[in-house]
Amino acid sequence: MIVLFCLPAQMPANDIAGARLLTYSEIADLYSHRSLPPTLELRLNSILSEPFVNNSTSRPIKPVIASSSLLGPYIRVAQWNIQRGLEFGALKAIFDSEASTEAVLDPAKFPLGSAARIELLEQAAMLRSSDVIVLNEVDWGLKRSDYRNIPEELAALLGWNYAFGVEFVELSPVQRSLNRSSADPTSVSEEVDVERYKGLHGTAILSKFPLENVRLIPFKNQVYDWFESEKKAVSLIEKGKRKLVGQVFLEKALKEVRRGGRTMLIAEIVDPRFPAGRATVVATHLESRTSPRKRKVQLNELLETIKPINTPVIVAGDMNTSTTDMTPTTIERELRKRFGKPEYWIKTGINQVLGFGMLHDAVSATLTFGRNHSDPTVRHVPFLMPNEERGFFSLLKSFRFADGGAFDFRGEASRSRGGRENTLANSNERDGKGFVTTFRLPRPVKFIGRFKLDWIFVKPVHLFDPSDYKGSYLFAPHFGRTLGAVNSLVPDRISDHAPLIVDLPLSEPSIEKRSSKK
Repeated sequence: MIVLFCLPAQMPANDIAGARLLTYSEIADLYSHRSLPPTLELRLNSILSEPFVNNSTSRPIKPVIASSSLLGPYIRVAQWNIQRGLEFGALKAIFDSEASTEAVLDPAKFPLGSAARIELLEQAAMLRSSDVIVLNEVDWGLKRSDYRNIPEELAALLGWNYAFGVEFVELSPVQRSLNRSSADPTSVSEEVDVERYKGLHGTAILSKFPLENVRLIPFKNQVYDWFESEKKAVSLIEKGKRKLVGQVFLEKALKEVRRGGRTMLIAEIVDPRFPAGRATVVATHLESRTSPRKRKVQLNELLETIKPINTPVIVAGDMNTSTTDMTPTTIERELRKRFGKPEYWIKTGINQVLGFGMLHDAVSATLTFGRNHSDPTVRHVPFLMPNEERGFFSLLKSFRFADGGAFDFRGEASRSRGGRENTLANSNERDGKGFVTTFRLPRPVKFIGRFKLDWIFVKPVHLFDPSDYKGSYLFAPHFGRTLGAVNSLVPDRISDHAPLIVDLPLSEPSIEKRSSKK
């Protein structure tokens, strides 16, 4: 059952939100017991299926909409996985003003007049000029982010409306407090302020326009159990993998015990200047600890959910399109992955006949990773250069809404950043090797540790063929860009993900249409 929870425009969210939040003792019970008392289970389900919505910042004066000579009036949509809001001070500075951003800059690293300083300030200004912002990995009431209600604080800073959908109630800090004497190295002592701890983590939509018909829909296909699987003892192979990840990439891979799962946060932004008077924003965060095949299952569920929508649609979020299987590993699973697939036996036969052996496997693996890491849309070549993520994008491209509308897959020089012409270049920035990657581990080894995980997909007005270059460009994506320099504002980076932006014209742009497909 889908529960709709919207607050009247004049009612502050906190007046109602407090009554819905779980107490610390209730959160501790969520960790200690798989089966819950009916009352607590009902409260947990409310948290995980009813969005927190605040339209109290809506004003009778219409928001200012930007205009350019190429696009005419347009709105800008941004997406950013903010890595829990750990660097909230830097986030706040960027969204506040140029002066606030400059105050945080290290003058030694970014001297006055330097190209790096100019680029960072330009990108921060682009983010500030957004009209709608989708945020992933957003905290509310967790020690790691100073117990802040991050969506509310950022919305208040901008003077905007917001919707927040909870993916998970975080239980790891509770676990560590309950198990201080445990020999488990992940159960380190962690002082928790029981009065301030809310344990909420999820996705937010910030908007200068009113938000209507807001829904939070958990996926039925939860392809990883963040509660039971994370509480289990870690296998020897998985321990080794996590240790390797920690040593090579300086990435912590500790247990994350949680209640909840991946969701879709859906809201309509409303303004009479929009082509249909409104547009639908679909904010999501697909599963990371799974395979490309199972992520495609979640995508299919999302598409079937939004299929009836007849307004323009913006789907944005961290899709975790790593092209790799990140399911936690066991010996049994590794053997099944290697020997249980027919590809293994076919490749083994080829190797024996042609004498390629281990050299073939090594070259094939290197070529596969090299071509896939920054472009998960590349062709799937079975056995030789497989790309199991390709099906994700094939499904997205072939999908049609109930009104016949399609997602825009176009890419042309006159409408893309850097003059790139290829699949999705208008909506997501490409470079010479694929897409500009959006995720980077702290210390990647060349291209290893960099991926294109974050995306913005748009259903424009009157586009029925995703590659129709002669078709309408009304509310179609233009000049999609990845803003990687912004993250370097602070020494440890604001996030391991870079923000994205895309511009959507509210009338047919003056850019000349391409005569044919290339």
